[in-house]
Amino acid sequence: MENQLKNKLRHHIRVLIWIVIIGLFLSGVTAFLIETELALLINHPPLQNPTMAIWLNKVYQAVSTTNIDYPFLSYGTDWLAFAHLMLAILFIGPLKDPVTNIWVIEFGLIASVAIFPLAFIAGNIRGIPLFWTMIDCSFGVVTLTLLIPCYRAIIKLRSLT
Repeated sequence: MENQLKNKLRHHIRVLIWIVIIGLFLSGVTAFLIETELALLINHPPLQNPTMAIWLNKVYQAVSTTNIDYPFLSYGTDWLAFAHLMLAILFIGPLKDPVTNIWVIEFGLIASVAIFPLAFIAGNIRGIPLFWTMIDCSFGVVTLTLLIPCYRAIIKLRSLT
């Protein structure tokens, strides 16, 4: 009976971690293609929201112009993408051994909470509209909803081991 519970907990932990890994991987890969993605969004808007359309057009114009005149600035976005991919790899540790590597989950929880002050402070300084800041914060909310139950399951698994 205890082995069944351990297996169930391990499975639950793995599913949650895989979702985080896939999310980080997709966030990383898509950061390489910002200009292309923005072009698709402004030509095929996902929402018929004029505020969003105006913002996405403004961002596209900034990215496009910057890439023409100063393409080396996109190197910073490449490093952002790389960081997301490396963070995805980091979560392989708790995927293999969640109890020993619980610190990675704790790191993920801290990073998820840290999204909020960064988004609100830097977003305000950089002139990011509130609705976009909220979209950025949603990444923290989603990750917290995955990592909190994952953390609790690891604590429970550790108590059974």
